[in-house]
Amino acid sequence: MTDSDLTQQVNSVARLTGTFTLRSGRTATEYFDKYQFEADPVLLDKLAQRMAVLIPEGTEVLAGLEMGGIAVVTALGRHAGLPCAFVRKQAKEYGTARLCEGAEVAGRRVLVVEDVVTSGGQVVISTGELRKLGAHVDHALCVIDRQEGGAEALADHGIKLRALLNRADLDAAN
Repeated sequence: MTDSDLTQQVNSVARLTGTFTLRSGRTATEYFDKYQFEADPVLLDKLAQRMAVLIPEGTEVLAGLEMGGIAVVTALGRHAGLPCAFVRKQAKEYGTARLCEGAEVAGRRVLVVEDVVTSGGQVVISTGELRKLGAHVDHALCVIDRQEGGAEALADHGIKLRALLNRADLDAAN
């Protein structure tokens, strides 16, 4: 499958039109339903395979953000051979009571993995929490960058965003 074919497939299964409220509270007329490509094991595996080459050198742990980033990071970890951490939006109040499950992040170079980045808000919040746990985070990787200010917002917090696909790629496939 070519990069163009992959982009077309993601565009056809995940791009919805209508009226949608985004996490930021903004309203959009298009929405990238990441669960459509995350629920397809063959497509998700192809995405993860292509994303593996975008992992910065020296990365020791892949940290997937709740909820969509969890499926992506698990598939990506298989291709990269790196351990994964699963980052909650807030620490659970029972059991281990941890914010971050799985691989240890303290003192390690951690790559934050997300499915779709729009404003970058959740990546900024979760990166701050990971840093409080002692993780060294300076990169994030996503499947789709909507190119709506997320990369710039992340850069303001010392995080460089890498994306497999961006809005321009998907628009060209539309």
